Amino acid sequence: MSAPEVSWPQALAWRLDRHLLSPVGGAGIGEVVRRLGAVLSTDAASAELAVRTRMRDSTPGDLARAHAAGEVIEVFAFRGAVHHLSPVDGADLLALRCAGRQWERASWVEHYRLSARDWPAFRAAVREALDDGPLTLAELGAAITARPAYRHLAPVFADGAGTLVKPLTWQGDVEFGPPRDGRASFRRLDANPHWPGLPDLEEAGPRAVLAYVRAYGPTTREHVQYWLGAGLSAGRRRLDRWLDALPLARVDVDGTQALVAADDLDDLRRAEPSEAVVLLPGHDAWVMGPGTKDTAVTPPGLREAVTRKAHLVVAGGVVRGTWTTRKHALAVTWLDDTAPVPRASLAEAAERAAGLLGVADLDLP
Repeated sequence: MSAPEVSWPQALAWRLDRHLLSPVGGAGIGEVVRRLGAVLSTDAASAELAVRTRMRDSTPGDLARAHAAGEVIEVFAFRGAVHHLSPVDGADLLALRCAGRQWERASWVEHYRLSARDWPAFRAAVREALDDGPLTLAELGAAITARPAYRHLAPVFADGAGTLVKPLTWQGDVEFGPPRDGRASFRRLDANPHWPGLPDLEEAGPRAVLAYVRAYGPTTREHVQYWLGAGLSAGRRRLDRWLDALPLARVDVDGTQALVAADDLDDLRRAEPSEAVVLLPGHDAWVMGPGTKDTAVTPPGLREAVTRKAHLVVAGGVVRGTWTTRKHALAVTWLDDTAPVPRASLAEAAERAAGLLGVADLDLP
C-alpha cells in the first residue's frame, strides 16, 4: 500500500501550528519550551524572543522568571550548548545524553583524574556544596577543591570547568541558576519540584523520539539521527530500534518518504498551505530542529546566513530573508528573488516583532 501524499506547504503549515507560530498560541512559557523540545539559551535575548514570539500574551523577563521558578530548566544539552528544556521532557533528553557515558572515556579519566568509580562521590560532593543555594563557578570550585580528594581540580575550575560541569547537568545533579552580577550560577536540579529525576533510558528513548516526530514531522530517520543521535550521542542503533517500535505512519511529502505520529496523520492531511510570515531570532528551533541542511525549510542559498545566527524572516514555513535592528529601527532584507514580497503580511509580522523588542521604526522592502 502506497504512503499517503502531502505537499511540503501542507507539512510546514501543520508544523507552524505545532510550533505555536501560526496561529500564535495561548500557552505559557513551559508549554512553549516543551513544544519545541529545546530552546538554545546561549543568547538570552534571542531565547526570550523565540518563546515570546509564540505567545499571545507575554512580558519582558517571562522566560527568566519561569526559569527561576523551575518551570523550565537550563542545562548543557545538544552539541555541548546550553538549552532551556521543560523539566519532564528534558529529563528524557538528558537520559539520552547520558547514554554515551562520555565521562568514562579514557581521555576524560586521564585529564580529570576521576575514574568511573570516583563519579558517584564527586557528584554527591557537588550536590552537597549546593545545599544552601546557587553558587557561581568560582564559589563551587572553591567548595569542591577544599576537599583533599579534589584539590587537583583547582586548575580545571580556574580555567572555567565547562566540560567537567556538563555531565553533572546531564545526570541531573545541577542546572544553571539565575545569573549573579553577570556571572553564571549553578543550583541543585533535584531541588526543583518539577524535576522528575532521570528516567530509565529504555523508557525515555521512545518518548523523546516521539516528541521529536510530533514537533518536527513529517521527518525522516536521518533527521532523528541528526537531532537525538548526533545532538545527544544517543546511538543510531537505539534510535532505529525505538523508531521501529513506535506507532508511526509513513507519508510521501513531494517525493520524500517521511514519518509522522500515526494519530497526527489525519490532521496533517487536512492541513492547508500557509502564507503566514513570522520573524524569528537566529538559531531558532524552527531551523535548528530539522537542521540547517534541511532544504525544505532553509534554501541552500540562505544556509550560510542561518548558520551564522542571522535573524530570520520565515514565510510559509520557509526561510525567505533576514532582519536586524539598527538605529532604533527593525530592518528587513528579503532574499528570495523567486517570490514577490508579501508586503502586508511582512509588515504585520515586523510590527509584532518590533513591539516585542521595543523598537519604534520599521525599514521594510
